Amino acid sequence: MKMFKRAIPLFAVLAVAGLMGCASTPKSEGTGQYVDDSVITTKVKAAIFQQPDLKSSEINVETFKGVVQLSGFVRSESDVKIALDTARNVKGVTAVKNDMRLK
Repeated sequence: MKMFKRAIPLFAVLAVAGLMGCASTPKSEGTGQYVDDSVITTKVKAAIFQQPDLKSSEINVETFKGVVQLSGFVRSESDVKIALDTARNVKGVTAVKNDMRLK
């Protein structure tokens, strides 16, 4: 019983240390944020895929802490605008960065 009472503080310290390992920092994501960003990326890709005028295979989508970065090659400025507007309208997106280039 004494050993069990001594082990409780040790388990508490390990639990707190484990949770701190999942916390995000300005340059890295925590586990929960990574999952949220993966969901946002998937939703943005699906929304772009549903746009009949865009070649979704040529647009890359990355998300970090809710900020979506679109890159790749598109045919026109109107395609850039459609892709940006589509990404902005996805729930969870806080900002969109444009790194797309014209062919």
